[in-house]
Amino acid sequence: MGRLWVLGLLFWASLWLIPGLQFRYHNTVEMEQYLKSVIDNYPSFTHLHSIGKSVEGRELWVLVLGKFPTEHKLGIPEFKYVANMHGNEVVGRVLLLQLIEHLTKNYLRDPSVTLLLNSSRIHILPSMNPDGFEAAVPGCLRTKGRYNKHRVDLNRNFPDAFSRGKEQMREPEVQAVMDWLRSEPFVLSANLHGGDMVASYPYDNSNKGIELQGGASITPDDDVFVYLARTYSFSHTLMHMGKPCTDSTGFQNGITNGYRWYRVSGGMQDYNYIWGQCFEVTLELSCCKYPSEKMLPGLWAENKAALLAYMQQIHLGVKGQVLDANRLPVANALVEVLGRKNQYPFRTNHNGEFYRLLLPGNYTLKVTAEGQAPVIETLSIPYGPDRFSALIHNFVLAGSRRDPDTAVPTDSGNAKESHFTPIHGACLLSRYLATFLICQELL
Repeated sequence: MGRLWVLGLLFWASLWLIPGLQFRYHNTVEMEQYLKSVIDNYPSFTHLHSIGKSVEGRELWVLVLGKFPTEHKLGIPEFKYVANMHGNEVVGRVLLLQLIEHLTKNYLRDPSVTLLLNSSRIHILPSMNPDGFEAAVPGCLRTKGRYNKHRVDLNRNFPDAFSRGKEQMREPEVQAVMDWLRSEPFVLSANLHGGDMVASYPYDNSNKGIELQGGASITPDDDVFVYLARTYSFSHTLMHMGKPCTDSTGFQNGITNGYRWYRVSGGMQDYNYIWGQCFEVTLELSCCKYPSEKMLPGLWAENKAALLAYMQQIHLGVKGQVLDANRLPVANALVEVLGRKNQYPFRTNHNGEFYRLLLPGNYTLKVTAEGQAPVIETLSIPYGPDRFSALIHNFVLAGSRRDPDTAVPTDSGNAKESHFTPIHGACLLSRYLATFLICQELL
């Protein structure tokens, strides 16, 4: 027994002595070599796979970290970070490699990292546009490399619920992300950019309908998005100060509604939320798009706590299964929060699972499925991130609908007024966020 303990200690000590990742720009070949070395050194909790290829045939590598890295497990929420969508915005690419380094070296050593990886599954795509990165040159503003090899802006190439007209061709990098989003039940995400310092949240677009309010395009979950953006901003050493870059006016508290800032049609964050049931914000992390390498350690120091704090928010709200009267999972059931009219209502996956990010408070949820009587329940939802778990609640459908001719609703258009009662004081529970400032603003 004692010999096994010594061998285990020597094993973890050897991993700790693995040379650290340098603060520099790694080209595509070097990045691939590093990612492969990670899975060689940490095979028990990492997994590497490609979700597709770029126009020039470069792999779009995703590193997965977690207690169950190779497949989705019931009750384990899926999180993702995506960087380098614009090839000349390179800071996010470096930060995500450093984040991988931090998570792998601290798993089973740092309690918060261990809890995070044991309670969620983390997907990291360091470069969505490797062709653009290879073409990019250092520079702070408009440098070459933004677009993919077809000279298409990937953040204008996703389907857009607000824009009607001729369907455009999907670039291979965009199609790969769309397929990836369909393959995993992602709950929370962030898209890392550069050129300013702000956390931007949906919507990015509008057709001047009821979502347009006071110059902003507001989602039904605006409270959650504002909270998520503020979580990153106030956990960042500088972003929350709202100081302007040289060509901008600055942002109050370091956050902005995307449409209020400028309109984006075909953006990735709106696509994630509307069609993917995945809450995504866009993080602009440096005034300079492609800064000198000597700035990279400082940029990591500014963003490290924020990257970790944001991931922890995957445990907001409620999660569970929808089950039939025989306790079997019900796929494709509608799970609606009354008073929140989503363009495409949230549905259960093939396991009957649902994940719904909500701030602490009281909410009435309605669950409907084909041929089943609807279930309506009011839940009191606590603050989950400190416990590394959302509220777990299963809905059990009683049986056949009383009126079999009544169609299953496809949206919340006739929903009652929201029963949401925010409990902002719960934010103060978090040990890892600058929540005093966040909650102070929310009150």
